Amino acid sequence: MNTKTIYEDLGLIEYKKAWDYQESKFNAIIDEKLYNRENADNKKEITHQLLFCEHPHVYTLGKSGAENNLLINDAFLKQINATYYKSNRGGDITYHGPGQIVGYPIFDLEEMDLTVKSYIHKLEEAIINCIADYGIQGDRLDGATGVWIDKDVPGKARKICAIGVKASRYVSMHGFALNVNTDLNYFNHINPCGFVDKGVTSIQKELGEPQDFNAVKENLREHLKKVFKLNMP
Repeated sequence: MNTKTIYEDLGLIEYKKAWDYQESKFNAIIDEKLYNRENADNKKEITHQLLFCEHPHVYTLGKSGAENNLLINDAFLKQINATYYKSNRGGDITYHGPGQIVGYPIFDLEEMDLTVKSYIHKLEEAIINCIADYGIQGDRLDGATGVWIDKDVPGKARKICAIGVKASRYVSMHGFALNVNTDLNYFNHINPCGFVDKGVTSIQKELGEPQDFNAVKENLREHLKKVFKLNMP
């Protein structure tokens, strides 16, 4: 099993710029996989990528999402200084913005001996373990990817981390968005992930005070490294 991984923190970056950068890394790994199939005696070593970043205010719609889950028009988008993109990831609509850790693992799942389902399960596990360090109990919700709090309490279920991925030739891209110090008011303008009966939350909201963003980021990076057994500095 090969888990050699390069980590990059892209900082605050426009969504489309990060998407294009992801695509370049994603395509490079696919090209290496195709080369290796044709050159079994001279294979290239696959190196996985883990990208962290923040985005300026942006709404993104997954390929299976419904456009009417964006509840505002173009004029209001400009008024709140937000943009909107249709994405090629799975899932429905979500929001990205400052104070949110967005992670883009570009992994060759075959090299890691993972299926797409087990890959998502491990993403959820790493995030659940991370927020547990802050005294927050996260859970999975049947039929809905991501990490939830109070999932079985009527009217109280709320999502703290959204997950939406794409996989082609068993290479992943897109990923997750963990709300740390996120301005949750921006979620009022969408039906998050297509739900009208569930809320959203953040580590800040759950604990009642802003968190050290970089410390949470490093904590999450270490949990991903541990869960996926990444060979990463």
